[in-house]
Amino acid sequence: MNMREIFLGAVFLLVFTLPAATPSPASDEPGEKKNKKDTCTAIDQRLSSVSLGDCLEGGLLESGAYSVRGHPLLVKEYPPLERRAPQSRVLVVGGTHGDEYSSISVTFKWMQILDEHHSGLFHWIFVPLLNPDGLFERPATRTNARGVDINRNKPSPLWREVGYTRWQEMTDENPRYYPGPYPVSEPETEFLVHLIRSFRPDAVISLHSPLNLVDYDGPGNPPRSLGSLWLRRLGNFPGTLGNFAGKKMGIPVITVELASSARMPSGGEISSMWRDLVRWLINETPVEPGPGQLQALDQDMQLRKEFFGK
Repeated sequence: MNMREIFLGAVFLLVFTLPAATPSPASDEPGEKKNKKDTCTAIDQRLSSVSLGDCLEGGLLESGAYSVRGHPLLVKEYPPLERRAPQSRVLVVGGTHGDEYSSISVTFKWMQILDEHHSGLFHWIFVPLLNPDGLFERPATRTNARGVDINRNKPSPLWREVGYTRWQEMTDENPRYYPGPYPVSEPETEFLVHLIRSFRPDAVISLHSPLNLVDYDGPGNPPRSLGSLWLRRLGNFPGTLGNFAGKKMGIPVITVELASSARMPSGGEISSMWRDLVRWLINETPVEPGPGQLQALDQDMQLRKEFFGK
């Protein structure tokens, strides 16, 4: 067993021996467990930009966690290299919303860049598809198999008083943004929350679409732009990744909102975003731990609409 396998095994031992979330009703228990080949085959069938070979042969591992319908949540680690201590730890997450195809595709493209250029400057873990069940629905859905928006389901002391209530009042209980019956009710949420607590990243990069901007939560200095995407803070509230990791845990969270859910950026744009991201990581991480700032929600109704699109 090499050092990479030892470290990743240690991470997932930590993750999956932590206390589980409150059990859901038996009818909502995970379906029959699939394997990596099953999941990669399904990805290949849904995304023209990710081939079966890309997925099967790209070094992805089964994390030991599963979606509601039993798909393994796949991860890839770019570990520390010999004789070079990494500057910081970075977690990259794609496919939180199953109908945001480009967020998954770009995450795979970034992994291919690192396959060639991993220098050991950073210690990376990638989760290219957090919500496989949403992607594999026909049509694909923003929510997971239980109809829960994973990016509204993170833990927070004010989850019900603010997060759940705001969903009721500001969206008229729009099912696309349903935060779930209680925090961390979903296996996909539980996996990500425990991974963040175990890996302790110095920055989290979360890919979404289609707002065409860069959002930022937590301490430190945000990037002014990544490629052609410019900074425009949308705010956060209980249940979101920005609130949990950025505000509660004091970890910088960059949300990359691609311009289109269906169309990938050009190869040049994907590379440009990557270069800007790495430059920001070099200059700004790690940051001194401290609470992030809760951004005020703009009164403009269009911005409110975008805020709920995160």
